[in-house]
Amino acid sequence: MKYKKFLVMGFLLILLGTAFLLREQLVVLYADYFIKVDKEVKLEGHNEYYRNYDYQYLQNTKQFSPHSKQDLINIYYTVINAGKTKFTFYCPDDWENCLSEVKYLANDQSLLSHINNFVHPFNGFKHIETEYDTLGKITIHVKKSYTKSEIKKINAKINEAWSQLYNANLPEIEQIKLFHDYIINGSKYDSNRSDQNIVKYKSDIAYGPLIEGHGLCGGYTDAMALFLEKMHINNFKIASENHVWNAVYTNSHWYHLDLTWDDPVTTDGSDILEHNFFLIDTKTLLEIEKEQHIFSENVYQEMK
Repeated sequence: MKYKKFLVMGFLLILLGTAFLLREQLVVLYADYFIKVDKEVKLEGHNEYYRNYDYQYLQNTKQFSPHSKQDLINIYYTVINAGKTKFTFYCPDDWENCLSEVKYLANDQSLLSHINNFVHPFNGFKHIETEYDTLGKITIHVKKSYTKSEIKKINAKINEAWSQLYNANLPEIEQIKLFHDYIINGSKYDSNRSDQNIVKYKSDIAYGPLIEGHGLCGGYTDAMALFLEKMHINNFKIASENHVWNAVYTNSHWYHLDLTWDDPVTTDGSDILEHNFFLIDTKTLLEIEKEQHIFSENVYQEMK
């Protein structure tokens, strides 16, 4: 009897050990045979900062069952662009590499940053996480760059400047120039943060230059983007390895606009306003400065 009990216990231990080792496969089998998951999902609605236009590198989509890396990029862009903080979709059964592509994209911070550059600043993320399981369920969690309180204060400042500066009779380029100059004249480059990592201001977002009077390239670029949005001018942000600036569509062409480099830091601390980087083409940009403005033409295809 004792021998039989030990034999049964041994068998059960082997069975449990095997089940533990094969737990992921067993979960998938259980789901396939006993659980029916509706993988047809839709993205319901969007907020007021949604951009209803596409770009060459990525597009808004209504198809949330991906079959390629491009499909995944479009899904991430659409979710972020719509202002969502959480969204779940599923890998289809007929795309074997789906989950591996999701894992790759989720860990590619450079690619995620590029995607983020095509959305309205108020929909952009400060942090993004992707949760996934062996069943192919994927959930995107988005923590936005701006709080509701910051948005309220920034919008009030923009409306104040708008009432003072906007003139519908001016040519579009001249109006852009007015807001370009307004941002630079009201802000200083935050050298303490860039050079010594002393963080006193929210200079990496529009709150810094518009509310606190100090900006880094991210803050200058977001601030300019917000005025461009209010003017209904198509725009996005361009990023190199260590810098970011605006791309602007005006007069039927795409141009570079870099407020950071038009607000240079001087040795004596004096304020200077320049227009060397105001609405210039790529050829001119790279003739002026090649170190900080080398960007991916595969991503920012409009700027070739």
